[in-house]
Amino acid sequence: MTAPVDHAAVGLSATEALRVRVQRGDGVADYVVPRRANQTVLDVVTEIQRDQDPTLAYRFACRVGMCGSCGMTVNGRPRWTCRTRVAAVAPDGVLTLEPLRNLPVVKDLAVDMEPFFEKWRRAHGYFEPGENPPDDFATVAPSSPARQEVDAGIECINCGVCYAACDLVTWNPDYLGPAALNRAWTLVNDVRDRDRDRLVAVAGDAGCHSCHSHMSCTEHCPKGLSPTFSIAGLKRETGKAALRRFWRRG
Repeated sequence: MTAPVDHAAVGLSATEALRVRVQRGDGVADYVVPRRANQTVLDVVTEIQRDQDPTLAYRFACRVGMCGSCGMTVNGRPRWTCRTRVAAVAPDGVLTLEPLRNLPVVKDLAVDMEPFFEKWRRAHGYFEPGENPPDDFATVAPSSPARQEVDAGIECINCGVCYAACDLVTWNPDYLGPAALNRAWTLVNDVRDRDRDRLVAVAGDAGCHSCHSHMSCTEHCPKGLSPTFSIAGLKRETGKAALRRFWRRG
């Protein structure tokens, strides 16, 4: 999702200056770069690194909104920098860049995604085909109710923006987070999957029931997805599973 552009600012010439404040360790470094039409935040960071300060660390790959690796906190909001126009977020000519929140900083604007993917694994975010995949083969009709339930959720590319935006991760670092729970929801609805422990994995103290439904993840998702919807689905299914266990004991 691309931020709305202030079209009055798009025509700025390269003679106008953009002040860029970049968090680096415990301090902040100031840079000045020319403003240009259609300039993205990633363009600005790349220009600084190439022309002014080669020690500046950041991460990117595709530059076209496909990989999700260029996430940063831009003027207080987690975003993909390749899809964020300077004219949309810095009409006053000041750009403040910080690393994504809730993740360890490797250096400058680059963060360590290992805790993010570790929670993905804790939520059983991997497909389990069973002991004999050929025999377990199943056709998944696009119009099936289960497939429709996860139609949007499967588009997640694990960029970590929702994780950085999640207040609950900030308060409780053990919380699995919206991306991991969204992935679990897509697999719970996959008729081919044979993991029978996934609902247990996401039902603990750090799982889906800890979500306060602030919807920060949904608000900030660059792809317009709703992890809050997926988490609500997990709450329903884990509740049903608990009732089934109760009635079996009775």
